[in-house]
Amino acid sequence: MSVYLDYQAAKPVDPRVFEAMKPYFTKNFGNPSSLHNYGFHATNDLEEARQKIAEFINAPNSDNIIFTSGATESNNLGIIGGALRNKKKGNHIIISEIEHISILNIGKYLEKQGFRVSRVPVDRFGIINLGKLERLITDETILISISTASNEIGSIQPVEEISQLAQKKNIWFHSDAVASESTIPLDVEKVPFDLLTLSSNDIYGPRGVGALYLKKGIRVNPILIGGGQEHGMRSGSENMPGIIGFAKAAEILKAEINEEAARLKILRDKLIREVLKIPKSYLNGHAERRTPNNANFRFDYIEGESLLLSLKDEKVEVATGSACSSKTLEPSHTLMSCGLLHEEAHGSLLLTLGRFTEEKDIDKIIKVLPGIVRKLRILSPLTPSDLLKKLQEEEN
Repeated sequence: MSVYLDYQAAKPVDPRVFEAMKPYFTKNFGNPSSLHNYGFHATNDLEEARQKIAEFINAPNSDNIIFTSGATESNNLGIIGGALRNKKKGNHIIISEIEHISILNIGKYLEKQGFRVSRVPVDRFGIINLGKLERLITDETILISISTASNEIGSIQPVEEISQLAQKKNIWFHSDAVASESTIPLDVEKVPFDLLTLSSNDIYGPRGVGALYLKKGIRVNPILIGGGQEHGMRSGSENMPGIIGFAKAAEILKAEINEEAARLKILRDKLIREVLKIPKSYLNGHAERRTPNNANFRFDYIEGESLLLSLKDEKVEVATGSACSSKTLEPSHTLMSCGLLHEEAHGSLLLTLGRFTEEKDIDKIIKVLPGIVRKLRILSPLTPSDLLKKLQEEEN
């Protein structure tokens, strides 16, 4: 039986969510845009689902929820749609250096459209400096986009302070909440985001569905043109099975998130404590200000890809960085932005825990990882001779 510790890349659908979705594939298949009874019932179910997503983030009005095909589309709608909406006010947008690749590429796209995009740096723990962010703001700044937490190193950003700064400067603040939404409660009344990206699969719902929250009074230009669904901001027939599953997942998590986060934190802390007993191993990201399910390590003298493949042989499934950029051989842009050298960033190992992680899974990786690290260092041309001699003696 494999041990799965790559929950940031993909989460299984909770069986309770799957049961809620089933009728919408065969029995409750109506289109909310239809005017007959099937459409009427679909409309009611759609709005009930919208209300559950609003309750999940403590939004005062369900009309503020726009369903999309997932987090990437929500980011596109929020940032591109927001930029186009406000282009008469200015053309400057601020993001962080360690945003998800979907946001980094949106930034590149907008630069080609005549917008100016600034990238605020982070400290060695992957957390932005508010002073540096404020110094980047100009009279032309119309939007700031900073994720609630890093999907790679788990560091949590000061979004409440960023929101306050944006409000003071009359700038829209968008945040991608995907990395934190399964373990940290979201409250848009406490942190008044203007725009907030949500993902279904990241809370144990189905893939292919997400949402964009817009604060009252905020509207964005649509980027999908068609029949005018979702209050005219996202055309296309709604994915009813996916939306129902998303809403059920949100309902379950809202009731269980505090207990789930506490359980994962205990497992995460045990994992970090034991892995750091390996010589020349380090924790990436902030030691305390991090999501309860994230443990990102680096190891001197070896590459993360070698670790991943060796752990795969032991039936332990892990990652070296973001799944959305894992096809490239380049080191993590997040770790490089934190000040790591090229060879240091290449030696990273990302372990993310989830709802179905058990202590025996943690025990398995604690058992096999030290031996794998030792063997890879023996094979590595980067290992210093004195350490190599010591490792060879231990191996024999």
